[in-house]
Amino acid sequence: MGARSSTKGRRRFKRWRRQLGGALIDLCGPATLSALSRTWKVERLHEERFAKIPPGSGFLLCIWHGRMVVGMHAFAEWGFHVLVSPSADGDLSDKLLRRFGYKVIRGSSSRGGARALRAMLEVLEAGGKIVITPDGPRGPRHSMNPGLAWMARATGFPVIPLGLACDRAWHMNSWDRFTIPKARARVAYVWGEPLSVSRDATPADLEQATQTLRERTLAAELEGYEHLGAKVDW
Repeated sequence: MGARSSTKGRRRFKRWRRQLGGALIDLCGPATLSALSRTWKVERLHEERFAKIPPGSGFLLCIWHGRMVVGMHAFAEWGFHVLVSPSADGDLSDKLLRRFGYKVIRGSSSRGGARALRAMLEVLEAGGKIVITPDGPRGPRHSMNPGLAWMARATGFPVIPLGLACDRAWHMNSWDRFTIPKARARVAYVWGEPLSVSRDATPADLEQATQTLRERTLAAELEGYEHLGAKVDW
């Protein structure tokens, strides 16, 4: 009886937290983040790697789930679509992203995957850009399953890893250590080497591509911290 009551209590708390989070996002999320981001000193590394993608061509952008806010304001006018899980926590991300002007595609490998893939392919073929957080929505942090490599194979479009680092930040007590740079923080955006996956890639090829993407995304983030002279937060 006690365990059941405790479980119900945790569920009620999670619902209350999501409702509060939604209300706070509506009330002050975009305005607060916009004000903070205007104080950040942003430095961009290896933009020549991004330039390897032909102008007007679609691509997939890989970032870690906990870094979404770090780049949210800077890329708000790039016309990005963002893949967001069809979960209650995804609802909060959806709300904040739309307030910043991003377009959202809802889906995951377990729910709405086929519909999401069709939507992504339509966007990419029109020259659009799609952001994917491969360790979301549940983690573990910096984990990566073959889903992103599979999407690259299925769509035929390249994946660009992007490392996001900052020298001073608040971190939420969540599995992804959700990062919010503090006022006057130095922020580094580090482009990794793009990766394409052949249409005839085997399962073993997808596993290797997944490992390569993970290593390149982590390496880009590590380089960002080294450039800033800051301690890595993981």
